[in-house]
Amino acid sequence: MATAHPQNVHADDTRLEKDFPGHGVNGNAMKGSTTGIDDDSGDTLKRMRTAGSVNISSELFEKLYLSPENRVKGELRKTFGNPTPIALVGFLLSLTPLSCDLMGWRGAGGNGAASTGVFFFFGGVLMILGATGEWIIGNTFPFVVFGTFGAFWLTFGATLVPSFNAYGAYVTDPKVAAANMGNPGNPAGLQVPGFNASFAFFLVFMGVICFIFMICSLRTNIAFFIIFLTLVCGFGCLAGAFFNLALAYENPTNLAAATRASRCIVAGGAFTFVTSLAGWWIFLAIMLASLDFPIQIPVGDLSTMIKGASDKKKVSEA
Repeated sequence: MATAHPQNVHADDTRLEKDFPGHGVNGNAMKGSTTGIDDDSGDTLKRMRTAGSVNISSELFEKLYLSPENRVKGELRKTFGNPTPIALVGFLLSLTPLSCDLMGWRGAGGNGAASTGVFFFFGGVLMILGATGEWIIGNTFPFVVFGTFGAFWLTFGATLVPSFNAYGAYVTDPKVAAANMGNPGNPAGLQVPGFNASFAFFLVFMGVICFIFMICSLRTNIAFFIIFLTLVCGFGCLAGAFFNLALAYENPTNLAAATRASRCIVAGGAFTFVTSLAGWWIFLAIMLASLDFPIQIPVGDLSTMIKGASDKKKVSEA
């Protein structure tokens, strides 16, 4: 990991700043009253605005925002809070229980159906809010990642809700449909090969987009890279599980396909559990850094090890 070097603050300094409570510009505690009767109101307001501003290194920026340091117009990053942690909360509180369900711990199962509300209100709402915040402050990569997974959790949750009729639409036999009295979400659709094969393709292309994210994460940190690496493996296993379920439901005597499906589901849960562990590590690192905590944990910064195209251009022009 690269070591941050202190830099002097100049009027034309374009480095970004982050507010930390209780520290002055040079990292000293703010002294004196800001509301005393002898204080000039203009000076008071100025101190209130600048107290606690400290320059942050490229490494700290990457840790806080999961994106290489970039420059945007205005001071939005000093105006708004960091949206990254709230998006991670939505992701982790959706994925971690689902991983345990997939592995069947303590008798859990049902592909996470018990957590449908969690997928909507934690995974969907919080990640979309986090993505919007990243968009506002100009962080493109986390904006795309959080927006993508916010939509994924909403989609996954909707698939589990009977009223969306995602699997009930595959019940075409009138006799089978009559057993559900014409209501949407006929559970018999879960055992139709067409539904399982179709849902598998969705997981395949989620794996594809995670592979792209994995390549891009080489400019962020090791923990973020591990998240996407294990997600690629996890989505691959889950896609294989649904393809094999389609084969098993198409031919009930195909016990080998049913066995492979079961193993792939457990393997997919194991991979996504590792994803969750890496995510919890990043979340803890960001929260400690956000509070200027005296103890910091590394995330394996890669932003200074793998130089960007603009950095290489500057070197070549020098």
